[in-house]
Amino acid sequence: MRVVTDDSFLPPRWFRNRHVQSILPSLPTRRSAVVSRARPLLDASRELILDCGDGVRLQCFHSSPAHTEGTPGERAAVLLHGWEGSAESLYVLSLAQQLFERGFEVVRLNLRDHGDTHHLNRELFHSCRLPEVVCAVRAIQTLLPRKPLYLIGFSLGGNFMLRVAARAGEAGLDIARVVAVSPVLDPAHTLVALETGFPVYHGYFVRKWLRSLWKKQAAWPDVYDFTDLRRNANLRYMTAELVRRYTEFSCLEEYLDGYSIVGSRLARLEVPASIITALDDPIIPARDLERLARNPAINVTVTRYGGHCGFFENLARPGWAERRVLEELCGPEAQLDDTRIVEAR
Repeated sequence: MRVVTDDSFLPPRWFRNRHVQSILPSLPTRRSAVVSRARPLLDASRELILDCGDGVRLQCFHSSPAHTEGTPGERAAVLLHGWEGSAESLYVLSLAQQLFERGFEVVRLNLRDHGDTHHLNRELFHSCRLPEVVCAVRAIQTLLPRKPLYLIGFSLGGNFMLRVAARAGEAGLDIARVVAVSPVLDPAHTLVALETGFPVYHGYFVRKWLRSLWKKQAAWPDVYDFTDLRRNANLRYMTAELVRRYTEFSCLEEYLDGYSIVGSRLARLEVPASIITALDDPIIPARDLERLARNPAINVTVTRYGGHCGFFENLARPGWAERRVLEELCGPEAQLDDTRIVEAR
């Protein structure tokens, strides 16, 4: 594993605060601008329901240059959102548009019970449902044969994509590269950070998760009743209760360890992997980077600033992490023209 500290990301002083970096780029007021920039991608988008085996169905959106220009792309990128995000998240749409402009076949994948997919599967989402994501990537590979496949994930999506790549050999996946932005490393430590850190994050995820569970209950009213969870809106309690009721794990700690990627979890990873993260991430403790497997396939880029999935110098220009992802996939020639305004989250 190679760890590089990159000082090229230096936002204005007023924009260096880790909470500003983590929160401002995601404000709903930015959606109309981001969607406007991503209009070519969205116009070319086609919904697909992937058969992931055992009756599991996952939704994705495929945007191909062939849908508008008649010529398929030569490379394919699969983008995966973070927890309680979706294929419509601003950071996904922005990077997807950049890749689409560069001739990629772009697939935006939704995890189970994310977006408007609560009706597709009876069982609840949890973060150890890795096999269905592996199967989804395999289905996408079948859909787009003989094209180099690049996986990009954000936060929990980055965690998933790294785990998918670690199983590439046994799963028959041909992955060219995986890039993870601010991936969850040790879920137990992330839960503690959410509980003890800036309370805005804990409240944000509780509200989003409760809305998601309410949608699940509405889709399967004979199966689920989450009324008691609304009375005990606490991430640790909610997670522990859902683990106890709806998973095979014996306790919360076993479940959290089930999707950790520290220790030896990525030791067998052979796919070239890039991790982009910030030392000041308020949700993913940077100290956990030291616990990643010493695998030469893994390259870690660490910045001093950036928060969680932030990395913005200016909200009206491409984000630094977005530019780095494009470099990883396309080389230095992929640098964006800073005169073109592109919303990045």
